[in-house]
This record gives sequence, structure tokens and C-alpha cells, in this order.
Amino acid sequence: MERKVVLVTGSGSGIGRAIVESLALAGHVVYASMRDIAGRNKARREELAHFSQQNSVDLRVIELDVLSEISCKAAVDQILFEEGRLDVAVNNAGMLMIGMGEAFSPSQLLQIFDTNVVSWLRVNRAVLPVMRRQGRGLLVYTGSTTAKLIEPFMTPYVASKAAGEALAEAMSFEVTRFGVETVIVVPGAFTSGTEHFADARGPETVAVQTQYGDLPNTVFGLGDKLDAIDAANGGSGGVQAVGDAVRDVLALPHGERPSRVFVDFQEKGTDEMHALTQAKQEEFFTKLGIDGLISIPKDKR
Repeated sequence: MERKVVLVTGSGSGIGRAIVESLALAGHVVYASMRDIAGRNKARREELAHFSQQNSVDLRVIELDVLSEISCKAAVDQILFEEGRLDVAVNNAGMLMIGMGEAFSPSQLLQIFDTNVVSWLRVNRAVLPVMRRQGRGLLVYTGSTTAKLIEPFMTPYVASKAAGEALAEAMSFEVTRFGVETVIVVPGAFTSGTEHFADARGPETVAVQTQYGDLPNTVFGLGDKLDAIDAANGGSGGVQAVGDAVRDVLALPHGERPSRVFVDFQEKGTDEMHALTQAKQEEFFTKLGIDGLISIPKDKR
């Protein structure tokens, strides 16, 4: 398999950590990015350095704050200085908010959109000029089944993931003519192996939350139900399954990668929903005369 230079955001834990480890073990040069690697994330940086040494892989931790465009560009400049190219960028950094939608303040909604959506644009603005000059590249995004199958009790998160996937897909049409492919990896829910739920933010307007009575407590029983659904479907592969899915995407030849890869052990059916949307999209684009912008292998259309 061709050895690629890869940048992954949000690599400190969970899905991001699984992705960088899978790609490094597959033989790629992997830049695991996170912010404050000399302070708050020093322990994570050291853990990844140990993993790299122990497994004799090329996994490097790099400073990158997805909330700063300057930081994004500086990280890409460092990669270019060291490797001379950048083949893949994985937009994975994100945050979760759990609670009743009405109880979240507008500033909280803006905060999660900044992290889960605008950060993808910042990273893209840093990597796309490089990929266009190269005439080839791959953008990978960590999406969510909640972007298509809407769920309650995490309204800001669901809205941000839907917006993020829309941004990723719209940009995919614009960059495909430059040899840049786009793949959105769509995980279902994982109840373990990630700090996503442990780090989830609650709503600021507690007085509003209490007006919903016992309804907010419903969320506490959903984890066990998700585990039961996973078990009924043969068991969850854990977050490592997402890392392996990204690894397998990179192993495919240029021009043969699907637009979406689903890693959903709850089998919600969002893959079927996407297939219908994809067909309708191509039908409409054909009428507009721009169907060539849909970067999907012909044998998978």
C-alpha cells in the first residue's frame, strides 16, 4: 500500500486516537494533532510517542488548535517542511452537548458549531491549497448517523453534525476536479472507548431544563439500550472499528473510494437513506449538467 502523509485532528482520545493508531500501524506517516501538547495534553502526547516507539511506526504528535486558523496553517506548514507533501487530512475534532435543546444558550450553540463545523473549514483552508498544487488529495470527515436520523436530547450536537456533513459534501463537489476526493465516515453511537460522553457539556439554562420534568433523565437509560442493540446485531467493534474503516479507505485506489463509509452497529439504516439521496442528487445534477462533480466511482453509482 502506498505510504501516505496524513494529518488527523482531535487525536487525543476516542475515535481520533483509534484512527491515528490504525493508520500508523498500516505504515503511513501520521501526524496526530491536538492543542496544548506541552500542557493539558502532555500525557496524551507521551502515550502516542510510546505507542510509536513500541510499534516502530511513524506517528508524530503535532500542535494544532482547530479553533485557530493560524494554528491550522502553522501545522500544515510544519508537515510540508518535514515531508514536502500532505496526502490526507482527517477532520475528526469535535465536542458533544447533552440536554434539552431549549436549555442551551445561543452562545453554546455557536461554540459547538465553531468546533464541529467551522473547524472543518479552517483545516480545509490550510490543506486544500497544498492538495490542489499536488493535483491529488483526500479529505476524510468523521460524521454521525445523527446527521440523517435525528435524535433528541443532544440538539446542538445533532444540528452541528448535520451542518458539518452538508459543508463537507458541498465542498466535495467543488474540489473533485482538482483530484481531491472526499469520504465521510459515519459512525453510530459508541458507549465505550471514547471520552465523548464523559466530556459532554450540559445546558447553561438549568431553570429551563427543570421545566421538562423527568424527560431529561431518559438519556441515562439509553446507553444500556444501545449496548443491547449492538449485542443483538452481533456486538460492537468499538471505536477501533472506525479507525480500521479509515485505514481501509486509504488502502483503496484513487478514484475508487466511496463518498460515505458507515460504521454503525445499531444498523439504523442511514446507509439506505444516503443511497436514495445520492441517486436523487445525481439525477438533479445531470439535469443541471454538473453530474461530473459527483466524485463517486462509476461502478458504485
